[in-house]
Amino acid sequence: MQAIFVPNESVSKLKSRCVVGLLLCLAGTAMVHAEKADRQQPLNFAADAAKVDEARKLNILTGNVEISKGTMVVQADRVEVRQNADGTQTATAFAGPKGRAYFRQKREGLDEFIEGEADTVVYDGREDTVQFQGRAVMRRLKGQSPSDEVAGQLITYDNKTNVFQVAGKAPGATTSGRVRGVIAPRAAETKADSKPEPKAEPKAEVRP
Repeated sequence: MQAIFVPNESVSKLKSRCVVGLLLCLAGTAMVHAEKADRQQPLNFAADAAKVDEARKLNILTGNVEISKGTMVVQADRVEVRQNADGTQTATAFAGPKGRAYFRQKREGLDEFIEGEADTVVYDGREDTVQFQGRAVMRRLKGQSPSDEVAGQLITYDNKTNVFQVAGKAPGATTSGRVRGVIAPRAAETKADSKPEPKAEPKAEVRP
């Protein structure tokens, strides 16, 4: 099964053309450090089955679920997409018994991506955050090469501030473990980068 989530204003036009498929009204979500163009893109999905609960504003996708919205990619065994009152969406991705849910998104203005896996991945459009819960791993990729990597039971990434937090305790757990990670060194600032601004030349005074 394949379908496209489209903005609210496009639904009536598509219905009038009798387009066959599952159409759900999902508005774009603004992002700061994540790719801004993603908010203008439709949310596409493919799954073995889909259930639409209009009363609860809930869409349930099951079986080899693949979601894309611009540069954002989600892969999981089950994904629940909920429409919030402010027009944003919250997507909760659950892994099957054989693996973990996967999330990936490009950073704004850079050839870098944030990606990660966990038992559960929660994308909150209202808060503009991604949370990886249970056996969580998150990486920063420069191009296709891994750079920073962190692992723990709970990782929260804030798209607005570009800050992530890692905890060794899973939600609801009574014991906590260690968090681990690798932070790559940043490139040193070059002389060109640190060159001071040129001073303005003094202007000659002209007397009458």
